[in-house]
Amino acid sequence: MKHLWFYTFPIGKIGIAEKNGAICQVFFSTEAPPNGFTLQKSPVIEKAECQLTEYFADNRKEFDLPLDLGGTEFQEKVWQALQTIPAGETRSYKDVAVMVGKPGGSRAVGMANNRNPVAIIVPCHRVIGHDGSLTGYAGGLAIKQYLLDHEKIWQPERTHAQYTLF
Repeated sequence: MKHLWFYTFPIGKIGIAEKNGAICQVFFSTEAPPNGFTLQKSPVIEKAECQLTEYFADNRKEFDLPLDLGGTEFQEKVWQALQTIPAGETRSYKDVAVMVGKPGGSRAVGMANNRNPVAIIVPCHRVIGHDGSLTGYAGGLAIKQYLLDHEKIWQPERTHAQYTLF
């Protein structure tokens, strides 16, 4: 079975799609919904909605959902690496390329990020340019900035000593 349902979160309307008991797509209202899905809630869609609600209420940093991402072997490696970036932190495309064993593959990492079917849950918003700049995001840069700002609550505490140069 293939189901799809829409919810409204602080960043706007988000669609959650499920196929055979696994989340296969989380998308923004600016993106086209997948074809061939029945507009109906399912238990796994409701679980995803609950976890996203907890995330936006600052009560969840990581997601625990069955996923059906359907990517290439390289894309899957990138998406797994993205899930290891802690909430409140960012990595550059080059950092992720090194993480997946392809140090010269920043551009390929960018393309895998672009194809991430489950925004927020697989946190591609945590990947930024090497100079700290925000780069493309399916929901737009304003949403990417919102998500990064939202996650600042989870940044590790910094002590005065970390800011002092000796």
